[in-house]
Amino acid sequence: MSQKPGIPKGTRDFTPEVLLKRNYIFDTIKRTFSRFGFAPIETPVMENLSTLTGKYGEEGDQLLFKVLNSGDFLKDLDRNETDYKKVTPKISEKGLRYDLTIPFARYVVMHRNDIVFPFKRYQIQPVWRADRPQKGRYREFYQCDADVIGSESLLYEAELLLIYDEVFTALQLPVRIKMNNRKILQGLAEVIGQPDKLTDITVAIDKLDKIGEEGVQKELQAREVSEQGIRQIMQYLKIPFTDLEAFMQSSEAGKKGIEEIREVQAFLAKTPLKNELAVDVTLARGLNYYTGCIFEVQALGVQMGSIGGGGRYDNLTGSFGMPGMSGVGISFGAERIYDVLEELQLFPDSSGAGVQLLFACFDKDAQFFAMPLLQKVRQAGINAEVYPEPVKMKKQLEYADRKKVNHVAIVGSDEMTTGVLTVKNLQSGEQQKLTIEALIDFLSGQ
Repeated sequence: MSQKPGIPKGTRDFTPEVLLKRNYIFDTIKRTFSRFGFAPIETPVMENLSTLTGKYGEEGDQLLFKVLNSGDFLKDLDRNETDYKKVTPKISEKGLRYDLTIPFARYVVMHRNDIVFPFKRYQIQPVWRADRPQKGRYREFYQCDADVIGSESLLYEAELLLIYDEVFTALQLPVRIKMNNRKILQGLAEVIGQPDKLTDITVAIDKLDKIGEEGVQKELQAREVSEQGIRQIMQYLKIPFTDLEAFMQSSEAGKKGIEEIREVQAFLAKTPLKNELAVDVTLARGLNYYTGCIFEVQALGVQMGSIGGGGRYDNLTGSFGMPGMSGVGISFGAERIYDVLEELQLFPDSSGAGVQLLFACFDKDAQFFAMPLLQKVRQAGINAEVYPEPVKMKKQLEYADRKKVNHVAIVGSDEMTTGVLTVKNLQSGEQQKLTIEALIDFLSGQ
């Protein structure tokens, strides 16, 4: 009995039409990364689990896809062991990468002797998370990251914000870029007298948009934050950044965070962004490795979670034996950006990115005649093909129409004798006579 085909939940097949649109996003991002001096790298699909675990917080660790060891992975296993945390290391040594930042940190340490610091890299590859699939959230998706490592200069924070601004301006997608600083959140933990609760506080605050203030209070109670502390945290969430200094008077870390945000603003003072940049003291970013400025991007005019985020990390390479290496990076959520552009109908007409010209031939001799012309057109940078069989012209034109090819060059005995092709615009129905040189000039100007 034949098996019904299917794919895992949270994954997708991509049609040519969809991939053309995705490549439009990726190409826009790549061009911007390159203009800012970032170089591309790639890392393996799989990393050692020891590389991945303990880097993403308690919730992130639960979302790691683990890969079973090859061969008889049950051979040395105690069958009476029921604690999955003890069993996992014995049957799985590898996992699919959860993001691109931790593999990047591992890459830096392994290649430190070949890297010129500060090292500016970008990486566009898929990642995997064992999450519950829903709108805008997938188990397999692409990340587009840019990081600078080996410098503490806040100039790079400003550069990364400029990258966000340029990319979303090029995509004609209005966004709000939010910024905060983890030192301010550290200061909040110090102000309430529970500095050891920083992670608990950030995890709770990070859920504010999803569960509201009441939900955050309950989360903080569950994490054993004091009632006085919870009242102070709820007060903090309502304080505008301009009034935050007084609240942070007792915390050097908090005051340092405020100072860093002001320095980033100063770098951008004479190069203002086209999109809105807002300091949001409620922004937490749940990942544990952030230590300084943090960012998040929201699309305007559509209901969607963040479409980008990132921040400063001071010791990400430390766990791999290379302490004290500061870095800062951002990520573009390509899948969500695609969904937003689709919903707002902001994709340009992508038909020109597919096949622009089809040679439709009346007979085999016409096909032989068309082949060198086809190569001339391709060498001129025009996407083109020839229909493989000299069938009825109606069928060839229907093929072109279904593939959204705008122009068809019809080749028959007259065209072979004169060297002048009959070119039909399938959108308007208009026909014109053009030499191959004139046809190339015409299509190049489209």
